[in-house]
Amino acid sequence: EDVRARAKKVMDTLRLEVGGPEFDPHVTVVGAIRLSPEDALGKFKSACKGVKAYTAHGKGISAYGKGISTGTFLYKCVFLLLEPTPEVVGTNDHCCAHFGYNRTSTYMPHMSLLYVDLTEEEKK
Repeated sequence: EDVRARAKKVMDTLRLEVGGPEFDPHVTVVGAIRLSPEDALGKFKSACKGVKAYTAHGKGISAYGKGISTGTFLYKCVFLLLEPTPEVVGTNDHCCAHFGYNRTSTYMPHMSLLYVDLTEEEKK
C-alpha cells in the first residue's frame, strides 16, 4: 500500500476520533512566512528546480508506535518524527534560502498527523 494512503488513513482515524481539520500528508520544509500569492508561487517554483526526490524515514519507528510524538501547539499536536538525513535537512536549507526564511531553532523534520488543541491526557 502507498505510504501516502496509509498516512492518510491514520490521519483520518485520529481526526474522526478527536476532531480537527482535514489536510493532506506533507512534510513542512519552511516555517510560517508572509508573502503575496504571486511571490510565494515564484519562490516555490524556483526552489523546486533545485530539489530532487528523496526517501524520508520515520525516526525510531517500531511495532510499538515509537516515532510518534506530541507537541505543545496546534500545528505540532501529534506528529511523526523523521530522520534528519542530509537529504532532508539539505532540502530544508535549500528551501529556506529560496524563501528568505531565517530559522530561529534547529529544523525538526516531521509529518503532522493531527491539527487540534488537546490536553496532554487526550494526546495519550
